[in-house]
Amino acid sequence: MNITLIEAYFAPEVFAFTHLEQDILQGLVKAGHTVRVVCPTPTRGISKETVKAYKKIRRESYDGIEVSRYWAPQERSNAVSRALRYLWCNFRGNHFAKKYRDTEVILAVSTPPTHGWSVGKLAKKMNVPFVYSLQDLFPESLVTSGICSAHSLYYKIGEWIEKKTYPLCSKIIVLSRTVENMLIKKGVDRDKLKLISNWVDSDVVNRVPENENALFDEYHISKDTFNVVYAGNLGASQGPNVIYRAARLLKDNKDISFTIFGGGPGYNHVQNRIHKYHLSNVKLYPLLPMERVPEVYSLGDVALVTCKKGVSQTAMPSKTWNIMACNTPIIASFDTDSELAQILSAAKAGVCVEPENPEALANAIVYAKDHADKKNKGEAREYVKAYMSRDVGVKKYVQCIETAKREG
Repeated sequence: MNITLIEAYFAPEVFAFTHLEQDILQGLVKAGHTVRVVCPTPTRGISKETVKAYKKIRRESYDGIEVSRYWAPQERSNAVSRALRYLWCNFRGNHFAKKYRDTEVILAVSTPPTHGWSVGKLAKKMNVPFVYSLQDLFPESLVTSGICSAHSLYYKIGEWIEKKTYPLCSKIIVLSRTVENMLIKKGVDRDKLKLISNWVDSDVVNRVPENENALFDEYHISKDTFNVVYAGNLGASQGPNVIYRAARLLKDNKDISFTIFGGGPGYNHVQNRIHKYHLSNVKLYPLLPMERVPEVYSLGDVALVTCKKGVSQTAMPSKTWNIMACNTPIIASFDTDSELAQILSAAKAGVCVEPENPEALANAIVYAKDHADKKNKGEAREYVKAYMSRDVGVKKYVQCIETAKREG
């Protein structure tokens, strides 16, 4: 069948869903389907040279995937500018996509917040099924990230958009049982919902032996200390303050060091706090490319997953699967009654401690160091291969999209 993906961001742009999206599209092509992508010219997470190179590229084709691009302004941090860009992408994306009159299924991912509603309206007009991959629960995510309160105008607008979006969907893909249950409570038809966890390519992401890990020499990281690694966005939802505060509590413990590979709006804040408190036990570097993830997580005697209180109600930190694939023990500063906490326990992959509690995090790190000889011996990786592998996830996506077409 002919499948059209309408996106506000697409490779070579770098965002959390980039590599997963490419896996899905390649899986659809392998299953015999025709895949077209409609997206803007890239601006996010790429070099100025790449932005310039793509200014004149409107059509490209690779691995059986046809990509059509329209011009869009550079993404800015200003809220008004970003909102205007969202609306522009909604309008132009739909305008281009409706030219594919033979489209049989439309697929979209839930970024930006208005995207699902806009694409859903187009699918209804074209009388084709709409499969919506819900990567972030909006507007609840506005509250958990600290952007607004549940009583604000922004939240009420978000609720209105949400109520308009879900009835337009033929299938809604959710990342966790928690989100699935929340949508059912909101009145979404259970039959529309499909639970598919984000995944990791366990053939590529594996533990790198210490003597083969080039990052130790590149970044002058000692092999003699108990190394705590964090890699990922340093935004409001992640609550990165807990990391440097825990490091501050452990400042005099010369056997423990922290290595952070970060990006996002909180990078400079964390950097300033490291300097302010003279945290010689913390090294901060920019994010490395996806292909170096195995080296990054293999640096650690433990790896951190951090989020603010309540984030488990709207999101699942999928980088957890990368850490588990590397068999690195995890300390999660995350809601202790969450689905993630249950998975870490079931997989013998690590522990959850109270979020936004630096004392709890510091104590867990010390305990992990003192019991380092008891860290997991392979259970976490086997769990990922069984439940969160690329082959498992892609197969579920393909089946979900094919089911949406059959059910009409």
